[in-house]
Amino acid sequence: MKHAILGAGAIGGLIGTVLSSLGEEVTVVVRPEKLPRYPDHLTLERPSGSITAPAKAVAALTEPVDVLWIATKTYQLQAALEVVRTLPGCVVPLLNGVDHVAVLRARFGREHVVPGTIAVEAERIAPGQFIQRSPFVRFNLAASGEPLLGAIVGELGNLGFTCQFVPNEQTLLWGKLCFLAPIALVTSAFGMTVGEILADTRWRQELTSAVAEACAVANAGGAGVDAQKIQALFDSSPPGMRSSMQKDVAAGRQLELDAIGGPIVRGGEHYGIDVSTTVKLMAEIQAKTVAHRP
Repeated sequence: MKHAILGAGAIGGLIGTVLSSLGEEVTVVVRPEKLPRYPDHLTLERPSGSITAPAKAVAALTEPVDVLWIATKTYQLQAALEVVRTLPGCVVPLLNGVDHVAVLRARFGREHVVPGTIAVEAERIAPGQFIQRSPFVRFNLAASGEPLLGAIVGELGNLGFTCQFVPNEQTLLWGKLCFLAPIALVTSAFGMTVGEILADTRWRQELTSAVAEACAVANAGGAGVDAQKIQALFDSSPPGMRSSMQKDVAAGRQLELDAIGGPIVRGGEHYGIDVSTTVKLMAEIQAKTVAHRP
């Protein structure tokens, strides 16, 4: 099949490299100024070894593809979509949060969008070069994508990905957010690794409270998320793991704070659920970003 990657950062690069290594045809959409020097191969360093695979780079997507994988930052989505000038057969967004699905369905049609989630610690270290730092990749898709993507997902499982097709889209999206938001907010607010958070009673309690709030909002909206299972994922995570938001705070980059924490706060207001820990953590992160501005 033909695949295009919109958002050639850590997640897009990881997905593009792995797909190409499986024999899929991969096109990476990059900024025009980067196109002349963009490599014709992608390289991914994984804990299990290095993968190098071919990929074509373009500045705009004008030819039909079977699958468009979207891995931009949430605040980059609208601008990035301007270079998509064809209707893909299937659109798989791997963005953080939940609000982007409605945006993409309004543009491409409900039947063309298959929501997905991915949990991994990865980085782009140079154009076309990526590194997977965590030993795990948790990759989930809505069950509507199984007829088209089932074989590929099976092959990803053979590469060590933990993969699932999830029937309930709310469970799919909120299951990721209930893991991501608490760890991103707590590590970013306190500037600590996952292991440091878990080892300190006070910080661990902040994490537990944030998980409970996120899961309460998720389940009120129709998801089926278990707070104890989310907590178990933290306990099994590498102690040195840092969230992407934590790295962005340290580097002074723009944050996905609203995409990650906003749905929980807005859901708390809508359903009358106490989300004071989430609100407090977001305020502390916002204060940090203001303090870091020149």
